This record gives sequence, C-alpha cells and structure tokens, in this order.
Amino acid sequence: MTIEITHTRREGTLIEGTSRGDGSAEILRLREYGRTQRQPFRWSRNLDCWYLPHSRDHATYTPSLELLAQRLRDAGFEVTLTIDNADRRSFSEAEEEREEKAEGRAERFGGYATTATRNSEAAWKKSHQISERFAGGQPILIGHHSEGRARRDHARMDDAMRKSIGERDRADHWTGRAQAAANYERFKKDPGRTLRRLDKLRADLRAVEKWQRGESAKGYSRNPNDPELTIRHEELTEEIEHWQQIIKDAEAEGFRVWSKADFTRGDFVLYRGTWYEVLRVNPKSVTIPHIHNGTGQRIVRATGNRHDDWTWTAPYDDVSGRKSADEMQQPPKAEAA
Repeated sequence: MTIEITHTRREGTLIEGTSRGDGSAEILRLREYGRTQRQPFRWSRNLDCWYLPHSRDHATYTPSLELLAQRLRDAGFEVTLTIDNADRRSFSEAEEEREEKAEGRAERFGGYATTATRNSEAAWKKSHQISERFAGGQPILIGHHSEGRARRDHARMDDAMRKSIGERDRADHWTGRAQAAANYERFKKDPGRTLRRLDKLRADLRAVEKWQRGESAKGYSRNPNDPELTIRHEELTEEIEHWQQIIKDAEAEGFRVWSKADFTRGDFVLYRGTWYEVLRVNPKSVTIPHIHNGTGQRIVRATGNRHDDWTWTAPYDDVSGRKSADEMQQPPKAEAA
C-alpha cells in the first residue's frame, strides 16, 4: 500500500495510507519534523490519518518532508510526496474557524467542569454519610467484632474524600480552560492588541515588498521571483484588511485611536488608570513621568515627584484618555459632572 504525504496551506501536512502495526508510527512519532524540525506527527481520529500540528496556513519546510519520505522508503514503504503551498484559504475563513473551535472548546470544557463538580459533591456526600457513624467520637474498638467494619468504613471515607478533592481540582482546571476558550475572541479583538498586531503586520508587509523589489529587509535578501513572496504578500494584505475592519468596528462603538496629533506637551494622558503629564510627544508614544511616581496617585505632574529624573513612554495603543492642562485644573465636582 502506498503512503501519501501531502501538504497544502488549506489542509496542512497529512499522511495517509498507513495501517496499525506496519512500523510507520515509530518513524512518524520522531520529534524531527515541521518548520522547527522538532515536531512529531500525531494521529487524528477525526481525519483518520496522521497530521503535523500547526502546519495549516503555513508553507511547509520541504527538506523535513523529504527526510520523512526517505525514511519511510528505507523502511520498505512505497511513498508519494505532494506539496502545493499555493492552495490556501483566506485569512477571514481561517479566523472564523478558529473562533468556532474556541466556542466549541468552551462548551466542551464547561461540560467537563460541570461533571467534575457533580462527582466531587457526590463523593463528599458519600464520605459525610459514612462519617455519621463516628459522629459521637466512637473510636475503633480493638478486638471487637465491629473492628473490621469500622476500619473498612474509615478507608471508604478516606477514599471518598480524596476523590472529592481530586474531582474538585479537575473542575477548577476545566473551568479555567473553559473561561480561557470563551475569552478567545474578546482578547483576540481587543483594540489595543489589534493596533499592536497591525504595526507588526505592516512592517512584515513592507519587508515582503522590499524583497519583491530586490532590496534587503530584516538584514537579508531573498529571490524576488520566489512565488512564496507573492503568496505571503496576499496573506498579509488580507490579514491587515481583516484587523483594520476590527478597529473600524471598535471605533463605531466608541473606541478612540490616539495619535501624535492628539497631544501637545503639558497635556495629561490617562495611562493604566493614572493621569500623567505629557513631557514629550513622539511618533508612537508620549513621554511621561516614570510610572513609579504613580503608585497610589491619581495625577502625576511633571515635577514634584520622587523620581523626577526618570521617565516612561506610554504607547498610543495603551492610552485611555486625554485632558488639557486647563481641564485638569478643574475642581473634582465639575470634572465629575
């Protein structure tokens, strides 16, 4: 039977044609594959084949698959290797699937947590019921006919209590996992995080465009005719457009994108819950008194601080508000109104 190794950006790296006990598993489980050359293949019951984790939506590292194919051939298998890095799905399609999976995980983990909580309560009740026999402080009577039963009850009570504690720990674990999965979309679309992500993606896109022009970027050059550059340009463009729309949606709901044009020296910026006087306005941030001055303070001015010779920078994507010097001088009641 022929073992088929295929890779596309759309589906990732898949291995089909193996069977249980044919000797291929030992080769596939070696931690020597993937882009890091440290990944093993895993068996998927849903796909009914082997797959390489984290290989979807990425170009493959061809030498790694060629090494795998040669190892399988040396073991006596007939192998075919097919690579198509151009077959891909759009970024929006991939992100939608990731969000759906996160919702599924949240629901599944929540079910695990509920079951563990129910088991913990049942084990605790069982332990409590057994302990009622000894509620009056009755000791184990050595040599009495009840000694054996009493010792068994103590063991059962101890086992039930241990199970209750273990199930409670399991419930806490799955509750945390469920909460993390439920928060996936919220954290992913957080405007501050999204703005920082956009800065990095735009820098990556500029680098790709330089390589396509035959220029050096990020300290090295690439072949301008490499088809991977064209695919990467398309991916980055789609991803930037996706996150730009997220920011537009956030702005429609009241989020403010701050920039250099919004501040002048002497203004006050709300940074992580404290108002700081602006010492200098930079392209991507404002310079403020050091945050050590803000401990227990609502407003930190340019002078009169413990660490006047220290400064800090507050990036615009982490700024929550702005006030002029005149607005900051207003009495608290007027300010609250």
